[in-house]
Amino acid sequence: MRRTNRVWMRAVSGLAVLSAACVAMTPSRAEACGGTFCDGGIPGPMPVDQTGENVIFVIGDTESEVHIQISIDPNTNAENFGWLVPLTAVPEFSVGSQPLFDAIRAASVPQYDLTTTSEDCGGPQTSTDAPTTTASPSDTEGGGDSGGGTTGDGPTVLLEQGVGAFQVAVLADKEVGPIKMWLEDNGYLWDAKAEPILMQYLAEGNVIAALKLRTSATVADVHPITLRYPSNETCFPLRLTRIAAVENMDIRVFVLAEGRAAPTNYRHVLVNPLKINWLSRGTNYKEVITNAVDAFMADGRAFVTEFAGKSSVVNTAAVYSPSWDESDFIGLDPVQAVSTLNAQGLGACFANFDCAWNHPVVYGMLLEFLPPPNGVEPAEFYADLGTYAADIDLVKWDMGNGFAAALLERVIEPGIHGEQLIQTWPYLTRMYTTISPSEMMEDPIFHVNSSLGDVEALRTAKNYRLCNSDSVVTLPDGRDFYIPGGGPWPAIPGEEWWAEEVQTVAIKGAPMTIVNNSVAIETKRVEWNLAHGWPHTPGDTESVPTEGGGTNSDAGSSGSDSSGQEGEGGCGCRSDGSDGSGGALGLGLAGLGLLGLRRRRR
Repeated sequence: MRRTNRVWMRAVSGLAVLSAACVAMTPSRAEACGGTFCDGGIPGPMPVDQTGENVIFVIGDTESEVHIQISIDPNTNAENFGWLVPLTAVPEFSVGSQPLFDAIRAASVPQYDLTTTSEDCGGPQTSTDAPTTTASPSDTEGGGDSGGGTTGDGPTVLLEQGVGAFQVAVLADKEVGPIKMWLEDNGYLWDAKAEPILMQYLAEGNVIAALKLRTSATVADVHPITLRYPSNETCFPLRLTRIAAVENMDIRVFVLAEGRAAPTNYRHVLVNPLKINWLSRGTNYKEVITNAVDAFMADGRAFVTEFAGKSSVVNTAAVYSPSWDESDFIGLDPVQAVSTLNAQGLGACFANFDCAWNHPVVYGMLLEFLPPPNGVEPAEFYADLGTYAADIDLVKWDMGNGFAAALLERVIEPGIHGEQLIQTWPYLTRMYTTISPSEMMEDPIFHVNSSLGDVEALRTAKNYRLCNSDSVVTLPDGRDFYIPGGGPWPAIPGEEWWAEEVQTVAIKGAPMTIVNNSVAIETKRVEWNLAHGWPHTPGDTESVPTEGGGTNSDAGSSGSDSSGQEGEGGCGCRSDGSDGSGGALGLGLAGLGLLGLRRRRR
């Protein structure tokens, strides 16, 4: 049997819990209908809400990496952020790219559209809503290394490193006590609930990575973190996440690879499209997904596929620009800092106008290296630096050297890498689920199955208005659904199936269906239509399907064909027969704070 290395991730929650609905980075993006995706009632495709936990996996043959979007509640003090990560090896840490997350999410978000025509009733033709198929905009929602060593009676410190706005340390010991001492001495607030969990990890031979924001960092400085490691499979942390998770927490996984990805040990679900409210362009989407992944044999541990296709759909214009150049800031007069950012396309900040920053970490970097004088509002200061030239802190500006280094580490290098990922890996898969603490008993593993088909992000139904004020909605798969009175979206009596199919996914081959509700759903749909006199054109008939008939549609579902087999549960997302060696890596979920921080006491 071929042995594989799997990266595995877990989260341990503590006092600084970062909610799945927290606002990420700057600015706020947590509005009810998905940030700037709100369409204000304008006809057109409605993207689904994208709040929740987001992770990007890159799966290669021998090396993989994970990009973790870290979210911190802006109403929480940044100094309270702390994060512990059990690892089976020391990874390569680097700064991630928030624009990469934004671009991937914008390109792959599921959208529900509805075009409307009217029956010819003998009078003037009713106006028709033209379809809108344009993509929607994205929701808007460093330091040196030190080698290993020991700290007296404390743990072995394998690595201490500044990673952008974060300070990272990797600790090793056989007991929890020395690690607890080190954490308390370095400003972490110890959570007693973490002790038995960490002891389990240490007993398995894991090391512990501790991350916190640097002393001078604020919420505005927060950025994603990237970990690179030898592996060819990936795993998302859930079992320990349940300590601080909320009911029906959103989990969204993106995979860049050579082909489509799918869950290995979780089910894959095709949603019943009759449950989607097409008249409102899918505003009940999360309710449908939640019920579908809780369906029989999915049992709350399943994913839907929201998009699967070429990664070239991702627009990387905002991920990286050749005009970004850190050398322009070395030795620069600080009065020219903002105008230089404007010239590079990283800012749009001018006198008499509100400042806008075209990269989410630029504002935090300005606050760090070019802070406004006491009593002066940042927007006023940055829009007119010349007026405040005498009040600029030249020590913090340091001839622009610190700002230039931060720009390279936090903006330019992550941008170059993000663009290269999209250019290198031809396929993007987006999977989604909602899951509650009681269901977080197994960490999902993902693999690539290049034989699976594509899944389009845009799903368009057709609404046909009848002369009697009723409507008939034709789903993307061609099935009709009669709507009395033209709305609201009806629930068919006795039609209780939220999942049309529940499947397992193998490394190769077509889907293996373990539950198929297609015939039952189709029977109820046809009976409903016939009960309302549809079809009403002479010669048109619709028969009740028999066993073996029906459909296997992904229209309105978040997935299409997927295949697989049941993976084994149990410990740490490890391959069958794995002893945890070979560079497999453990990783904690960034969206949940693992330990709080306290002020350092010595």
